Amino acid sequence: MERVTLRIPKQQIEEVEEMVDTGQFPNRSEAIRSAVREMLNEHDDAEPRRSNTDRNWAKV
Repeated sequence: MERVTLRIPKQQIEEVEEMVDTGQFPNRSEAIRSAVREMLNEHDDAEPRRSNTDRNWAKV
């Protein structure tokens, strides 16, 4: 696994912390990983199958 540093608005982090505090996720990292998985799954469902290198929004 790789470490990623990102900036997220305080309100969103507070909402993630609430989800951790209520037991929906064990920690912030797992909540964010879950959100990324969901985003990728939704994107894959909406688009014809592509390789990861074809994702324009994922290029840096």
